[in-house]
Amino acid sequence: MRTRAIKPIQTAKNVENVLSSSSADEEQQPLSPMARMFHEPDSNVYIIIIIGFQTKINPEVMRANLGNTLLKHPRFSSLQVPDEKHGGQLKWVRTEVDLDNHVKIPTIDPNMDFPDMYVEDYVSNLSKTKISMSIPMWDLHLLNIKTSNAESVGILRVHHSIGDGTSLMSLFMSFTRKASDPEALPTLPISKKQKPCSSSGGLLQHFIKLFSVLLIYWNTLVDVVMFLITIFFLDDTKTPLKGPLGVGSTPRRIVHRTVSLEDVKLVKNAMNATINDVMVGVTQAALSRYLNRKYGENKKDGGGAEGNSNLPKNIRLRATSFVNLRPYLGNESVAEKTESSSNVRLGNLIGYVLLPFTIALREDALDYVRSAKATGKRKKASLEAIYTYFMAKTFLKLFGTKLASFPTQTTLWFSNVAGPSEEITLYGHQVAYIAPTCFGQPNALMIHVVSYANKMNIILSVDEGIVPDPHQLCHDLEESLKLIKDAVIYKGLVDCRVY
Repeated sequence: MRTRAIKPIQTAKNVENVLSSSSADEEQQPLSPMARMFHEPDSNVYIIIIIGFQTKINPEVMRANLGNTLLKHPRFSSLQVPDEKHGGQLKWVRTEVDLDNHVKIPTIDPNMDFPDMYVEDYVSNLSKTKISMSIPMWDLHLLNIKTSNAESVGILRVHHSIGDGTSLMSLFMSFTRKASDPEALPTLPISKKQKPCSSSGGLLQHFIKLFSVLLIYWNTLVDVVMFLITIFFLDDTKTPLKGPLGVGSTPRRIVHRTVSLEDVKLVKNAMNATINDVMVGVTQAALSRYLNRKYGENKKDGGGAEGNSNLPKNIRLRATSFVNLRPYLGNESVAEKTESSSNVRLGNLIGYVLLPFTIALREDALDYVRSAKATGKRKKASLEAIYTYFMAKTFLKLFGTKLASFPTQTTLWFSNVAGPSEEITLYGHQVAYIAPTCFGQPNALMIHVVSYANKMNIILSVDEGIVPDPHQLCHDLEESLKLIKDAVIYKGLVDCRVY
C-alpha cells in the first residue's frame, strides 16, 4: 500500500481564525492546576502511545504531515517556561519547532531474532528518560520493524501536562481517516443519552427526583470523607501488587494484549452493564487470580495448587480511576471538533475517583461484573470526580501540591478511553492497533483499556521490581474475560437479547 500525504477536509470554518484565537488563549497562560500536578517529582507523568501499522512507515510522509497538523496546535509548539513574576509558575510560550529534535528514527537490524522484545525494550528505555523542557514536551519514534502483529511501530511520547487521554484521542483522530473512505473522519462510539423521566406521576415523581438529588449529595459526602481519610492515613493492603513510596520515578515495562470487543459487548448486553463495568469486572477477576497464585507460591504446603484459595481475607485494593469531565458530545459534535487539529481543546479536564476492587475467588464468574456494575452505578451517583478536579485547583492555592497530589495509597491506576469505531489510517498508513498508557505515576501498576474497531486492547504499565511477570497478568486478564463470557453463554443470558 502506497502512503500519501493526507488531504485536508474542506470546512466552512475559518481555520486560521480558530488557530489564532487558540494561540492567543495559550500564549503566556499559566499551566492549569491539574497540569502542574503532572510535574510533581512523585507524579511526573508521561503518556506513551504505541501505534502498530499494517504497512512500513514512510518517515518523509510522517514529517511532512506533522508540520500541517500536530505543530499547528499551540500545546505541541509551546515551551513550558517558569514565570519569574509569579513565583516560577510554569506558563506556555510559543516557539519555533525543529522536527529533528522530536522525530527519532533509530537504525534497526531487519533480521533480528526477537523483534517484539526489541520494541518492548525500546519503550521501556523511553520510560527511563525525560524530555527536555527546552523544547515542546513530546517526541515521536518511528520503528520500521516487523513484529508479530504489525509491519512497523510508531511511539508517541507526550508529557501529561499537555493533555489528558480523551483530548489526545480527539487530537489523534483529527489526523486520521477511515480506512474504507480516505476522505472521511473516523467516529467515536458515543454513549446514548439517558431518556428524561416522564413528567407524569405527580407527587411520586417529585419525591423520586428529590431522593435522587439527596442520594448524590450523600454519596459525594461519603466519598469526600473517604478521600480525605485515604490521603491522611488509609493505605491499601500490602500485596504483591502494591508499590512503595517513590515508585513513580522507576522505569516501566509496558505490554499489551488484544481481546475481542464483541466478547466484551456480549457480556455487556447480557448483564445490562456498560463496557467499563465489564472491563472492571474482568480486571477484578484477573487480579484475584494473579494474587491467589502469588500468595500460593509463598506457601510450603502446596497452597499454590490450582483451585486452592490462598488469598488473605479483607484485602483492601483500590484503583485511582480517571473520569472525563467534558460535556456530552454527540456524533456531530465529535466530527466538528476533529475537523482540524487546531479545533481540539487540549488540557486535563479530568477528575478521579477511588474505585474499590473486590479481590476474591468467586464460584460464579459473573459476580465480578455484578460487583463492578454496583460500584459503577454508585460512583455515577456521586460528584467525587468533580470534587477531586476542583480540589486540585483549591488545594494548590492554599496548601501547595502536598495535599493536592495524586493519592499514593491506592494500588493501581485504571483508565478507559474509547477509540475509533472503525479501522483508520494515519497519514495514509493503516493502523493495526493503538496502545496508550502512562509512566511516572505513583503506583507500580496501571491498567488501561482502549477500543479500536472490533478490538479491545488492554495495556499494562508496570514496575518490574513489583510486577516481574506482566505477560502472565495479561494472560489472566484474557482468561478472565473468556471465563465470564463462557458463564454468560452457559447460563443462557444472551438467548433473548440482540447480539
